[in-house]
Amino acid sequence: MSGLFEDLTWRGLVHQATDTEALPKLLDRDSLVAYIGFDPTADSLHVGHLMQVCNLRRLQQAGHTPIALIGGGTGMIGDPGGKTDERVLLTPDELEHNKVGVKAQLERFLDFAPTNAANARGAILEDNTTWLGEARLLDFLRDVGKLFSVNEMVRKDSVRLRLEGREQGISFTEFSYMLLQAWDYLQLYDRYSCRLQLGGSDQWGNITEGVDLIRRRREVQAFGLTSPLITKADGTKFGKTESGNIWLDPKRTSPYEFFQYWIRASDAETGRYLRAFSFLDRRAIEALDHATAEHPERREAQRTLARELTTMVHGQTEAARAERAADVLFTEEVATLDEATIAAALADAPSSPVGPDELDGPLLLTDALVRTGLASSKSDARRQLQGGGVYLNNRRQAEDRPIGRDDVIGRFVILRRGKTQHVLYVGG
Repeated sequence: MSGLFEDLTWRGLVHQATDTEALPKLLDRDSLVAYIGFDPTADSLHVGHLMQVCNLRRLQQAGHTPIALIGGGTGMIGDPGGKTDERVLLTPDELEHNKVGVKAQLERFLDFAPTNAANARGAILEDNTTWLGEARLLDFLRDVGKLFSVNEMVRKDSVRLRLEGREQGISFTEFSYMLLQAWDYLQLYDRYSCRLQLGGSDQWGNITEGVDLIRRRREVQAFGLTSPLITKADGTKFGKTESGNIWLDPKRTSPYEFFQYWIRASDAETGRYLRAFSFLDRRAIEALDHATAEHPERREAQRTLARELTTMVHGQTEAARAERAADVLFTEEVATLDEATIAAALADAPSSPVGPDELDGPLLLTDALVRTGLASSKSDARRQLQGGGVYLNNRRQAEDRPIGRDDVIGRFVILRRGKTQHVLYVGG
């Protein structure tokens, strides 16, 4: 059986480590306390956070103690890493609201019970407001700020890239974030003997400053470990300010949308995602790699990826519903889906509002086809009907007829010409 560090490396989760000799041995043979920070800049985590949450879970399963640190204090400042512009400062009320949502999500992935099954230690949930909220400015500058070199700080990528920007640059507020994160690490060492901080590769500069602060103040070796940033198909970072983000909150990204994102992954992306996010073992993932190479048209790896991740984030019931919706969306069984699932499944399809009274009008199928743009004229609509290319709720229609209330699924009527769908939304 491979060790934890070897498994993390095979999964592509090791980008940089502060000590590549000592840290692997500690991860494989010792019991460490390790932490990752999550600033509550939104009331939900997203897929960019998910890999780090999974890393904490992997450590817990290997017998280490994970700390999930909520950045209630640092969230008031804003991390400059990975951003070209200043972050919008949140109000205390907004941060409190966001903290509630983030904490609830973290509790779904980590076991915070003090007594756990064999080979698992209870996770710790902390909030850095506990110490940052009580910090005295002059004491902080004397005890922490004195140990940081501005010359060294401006060489960090997160700061350097902002300083090289032609417009906004970086404020003193965000410039100070590095000191606050380093102090977090020192506080967690003092409170819990935490000696490992993990994060994305964009956190390397902040992490190494914390390692150095513990060495200077406590004369103890601490460690840092970063993972490569997971990007979307277009190469952009998963992040709350990026378009098309994938959230863990079902109100922001429905289980169906979440499932569909992963099942649409390219062959090249799927293997990487399976390693980074799933808890399937090496043999299972490599078998899926082989299946993709031999029969890519079956998309077995994508289906497994979507099923595994949707189950992990939303539960088995929602994963099964999402998978079934994907299977029946273009069949007559679409009528068995609930309204919310249909709405999510057809979110990208063009739609038109229809008043309930129009269904008593009647609203003829040919008129609806013209109205929705699926046919250029009524004569074109009739030709399409005669050719067998028109579907109502995925049932082929051979001739013109009224669309009635019995055709409504939830609040939708699904028209399709060939593979092009259009949704009639029945309001009122």
